[in-house]
Amino acid sequence: MPDHSTQSIVINAVPQAIMDVIADFSAYPQWALAVKTAEVVILGADDRAERVRFSLDAGLVRDEYVLDYVWSLDGLTVAWELVEGQLQKAQHGSYVLQPVGAATNVTYSLTVDLAIPMLGMIKRKAERVIMDTALKELKRRVEA
Repeated sequence: MPDHSTQSIVINAVPQAIMDVIADFSAYPQWALAVKTAEVVILGADDRAERVRFSLDAGLVRDEYVLDYVWSLDGLTVAWELVEGQLQKAQHGSYVLQPVGAATNVTYSLTVDLAIPMLGMIKRKAERVIMDTALKELKRRVEA
């Protein structure tokens, strides 16, 4: 059964600056340490990626997978779904940005179903670490 996790962080930037970093997939290997490659496969009419192929190496977890993206018109939300993967059977995620004065609250939600069995406790701990790391790396990149 897939597990759902949500975490938030405040980033000292406007939503557009954060969304620009999220949308720049070719730069992910520079700041998202577990992402080894990120290749836009289909570019949408608005010059935002619709489909992206990833190669991930997070130590014990290695995977190659493809995600489809949907970008909100207001620039405050991006959501994605797994198209194909080796280790994953399903993945649904999103970033929701909420302006808070000069800063932005970024909420990252992720639901993952793995193709291999994993103890629930270990899986939840891995999800927390992955999400916490992703948010901190995003914050560091945007605020740099």
